[in-house]
Amino acid sequence: MENNTSLQQQLLEAGVHFGHLKKKWNPKMLPYIFAEKKGIHIIDLNKTVEGLQEAAAAMKAIARSGKKIMFVATKKQAKEIVQESAKRVNMPFVTERWLGGMLTNFNTVRKSVKKMQSIEKMLADGSAESLNKKERLTLTREKEKMEKVLSGIAQISRVPAALFLVDIGHEHIALAEAKRLNVTTFGMVDTNCDPNKVDFAIPANDDATKSISIIVNYITAAIAEGLAERLADKDDDDHNDSDETPEAKAARFEQKQGEGDDRGKRARGAAPTKRRVPGPGAGGRRPAGGPGGTR
Repeated sequence: MENNTSLQQQLLEAGVHFGHLKKKWNPKMLPYIFAEKKGIHIIDLNKTVEGLQEAAAAMKAIARSGKKIMFVATKKQAKEIVQESAKRVNMPFVTERWLGGMLTNFNTVRKSVKKMQSIEKMLADGSAESLNKKERLTLTREKEKMEKVLSGIAQISRVPAALFLVDIGHEHIALAEAKRLNVTTFGMVDTNCDPNKVDFAIPANDDATKSISIIVNYITAAIAEGLAERLADKDDDDHNDSDETPEAKAARFEQKQGEGDDRGKRARGAAPTKRRVPGPGAGGRRPAGGPGGTR
């Protein structure tokens, strides 16, 4: 409980509770609103803590399973925070512009990423030296333009398992694409948005830098925990495999073989008792396919 209180205190200090003007509210946010003060809605921080912890636990589980969570924040005040956090846990991110079809037309986007990577390779290994100055300049500009939009998703080969959105109203195209593909959605939801549009809503001020920072850092820490646990599990498996010496493996194999032989002997030893019982009307011979028929 103390942990929740201290988290609540941190959220309060970061201004997470400040919503939008009353006239801009979405009525579906009513359960998350604590009060109204000077025409501004105040978000209930108990609900924020609840939503944040639920979202963090779910993200931790996704990260532990080895799947990817894409961070989406194209708002000016969120770009830098989200980019740094996503890089810290090696997750894909979109902070410049959401390209239409980034999820629903993923194969085409992957082609653009490959093109960007091939240009990078050309410029790095010197194969672009054969081009004239103007062509090299054009290539460099094209690479920079593509990098700005695609660098955050360059390392993923498939559609991510989940999306984390800083402002679900601002990122409505990304949200619509995720829903179409049944991708799990997490989002910071302010008082002017519909919390039912995301699977995990975190009621919070999505405009203030401090508010965005505290929420993003909290979920990033949860993802980092999930990744650390996945690594620990993997190390344990590797350790258990490497602990067993070739002699131990051979002994285990021989033991299994011995158990198999013993079972065979017991089965053969039991067969004569079955042979003494003749089948009815069979002249003392056992019927085909009857007990003890299999040698």
